[in-house]
Amino acid sequence: MTGTTSHPRDAETARLADHLVAELAGAGVSHVFGVGGANIEDLYDAVHRSDAVRGVVAKHEFSAVTMADGYARTTGRLGVVATTSGGGAMNLVPGLAEAHASRVPVLALVGQPPTEQEGRGAFQDSSGKAGAFDAREVFAPVSRFCARVDDAESLVELLPRAVAAAQSDPRGPAVLLLPKDVQQARIRVPGRGATAPPGAPAPSASVARLDKAVLTTVSEALREAGRVLVIAGEDVAAADARTELAELARRLGAWVAVTPDAKDVFDNRDPRFAGVAGVMGHTNVEECLRRADVCLLVGTRLPLMARGGLDRALATTDVVCLGPEPPFVAGTALGGNLRNALRAVTALLPPRPHPCPPHAGPLPTPMPGPLSQARGRTLPYRQAVAAVEAALPQDAHVFVDAGNAGASAVHLLPAPRHGRFVVAVGMGGMGYTFGAGIGAALATGRRTYVLAGDGAFFMHGMEVHTAVEYAAPVTFVIFNNNAHAMCALREEFFQGGVRDDDLFARTDLAAGVAAAFPSLDATGAGDAAQLRTALLRGNAGGGPAFVTVDCDPREIPPFLPFQSFTDSTGETAVTESTHRTESKESSDERGIVQVG
Repeated sequence: MTGTTSHPRDAETARLADHLVAELAGAGVSHVFGVGGANIEDLYDAVHRSDAVRGVVAKHEFSAVTMADGYARTTGRLGVVATTSGGGAMNLVPGLAEAHASRVPVLALVGQPPTEQEGRGAFQDSSGKAGAFDAREVFAPVSRFCARVDDAESLVELLPRAVAAAQSDPRGPAVLLLPKDVQQARIRVPGRGATAPPGAPAPSASVARLDKAVLTTVSEALREAGRVLVIAGEDVAAADARTELAELARRLGAWVAVTPDAKDVFDNRDPRFAGVAGVMGHTNVEECLRRADVCLLVGTRLPLMARGGLDRALATTDVVCLGPEPPFVAGTALGGNLRNALRAVTALLPPRPHPCPPHAGPLPTPMPGPLSQARGRTLPYRQAVAAVEAALPQDAHVFVDAGNAGASAVHLLPAPRHGRFVVAVGMGGMGYTFGAGIGAALATGRRTYVLAGDGAFFMHGMEVHTAVEYAAPVTFVIFNNNAHAMCALREEFFQGGVRDDDLFARTDLAAGVAAAFPSLDATGAGDAAQLRTALLRGNAGGGPAFVTVDCDPREIPPFLPFQSFTDSTGETAVTESTHRTESKESSDERGIVQVG
């Protein structure tokens, strides 16, 4: 979507679509992701005419949102998605819900039928008139700001408000509904710079001042603590506060754990690194928490996925929290800008660093082999993830999808030192990574790894076509166990048997993708050595690569809800007889953490 350049600011008036694209460019937006259609085509025409903004056409609107999401998470800038009305607009909802839950700044520009047709049987009418549903009521629950641009002049006010809402704490999506005739209308161009440049405070945002009394309380608690466990979350990355986090940990002599969606916010090879907290995490984190005098939450509210298995230890430990939102656990919370809070607390601590107390480190949890062997040759997750680790560039981005493969990657794969390690645990939607990885790769130009299972691939894996079309440097690694394996294991453990509908006939994904996209480097790796070789070859190339490895659907991943069914050595402790006897007990009685 590049072509001749228009200069809407050279004239007194301009087409609204051209003005909007120019404002996005002024705000630092380099890409607009989406799927076209009649009621958004004028905006896409404006993108086509722009030299500053590149349009990327996805295969599905959900993936277009996740492309904008991945773009935002890796650049720190506003991600933008543009789609047409009707079904295209409705396909945005799950992706916006993920961005809302994970606090990702995304702007959705949604085409609407012409205003004169509203309430008169217009195709894809969502105006709320004459029995049509109201798109504003659909998008409001999954956005920080939602407005309909009823006339061209109102955009001058609404666009800065939308951008401000997306980028202010708590961050999240903003939605502007754009009728086709409004996109085509002429607008009197205001002075340059109506939209804030990247990195500047949002126009309506005010930086919350730190509460001095709470700051004093938090600093005193940390100074007096003999042992501190820090659990750091995604907001450390969003606030670009890794340096401040590392300095605070150094001053405190603290152990540092991370939430599953924030593995990259602290060096995983640092001696202080305790591991991942929560249901995909390491037992060492709980051990450190039990030994700690204070648990310091930094940039995380500690939702269930991050605190699973830790509630009892948290109940007997003093908790303090730094971040813009209050935590889900009881404790003293210092709100406001996270980077400012980290600096303020650190400034009140003794300047001499403290040594970190000894700890076991993020040792992998012993897990049993498969409940039964699948036919053919399969590669255990531990070996497959080790091959990925051996090939992964340290400046790469990693996007991990849902399921058994995802849990294994979160548990076993160290985050690259200079790249993001993203897990979409806000909504946990399967297939998120395919679009998000492409958005990140196109935004940064850096090799990006997508780690996903075959179930996620079957949902949104055809975005591989988008990667091929735009030569995105993405390596797709598909752990193919021919199943919705986490569902199958839940049925085995919690419901007394596996239903056949979650086990699939074998599919050769590498052969299928290779046939569909002859220019794509597609490989079916039979063992760890072949997997590593294929990944290194992909690293050396400039565009996408696709690698599959066969895994066993009955292999138990390092996922806390399954661990109560293994003994202390990691051997499976479930048999048909125990199914029958334990089925009478509740999950709470067996100490099972119930998460999806």
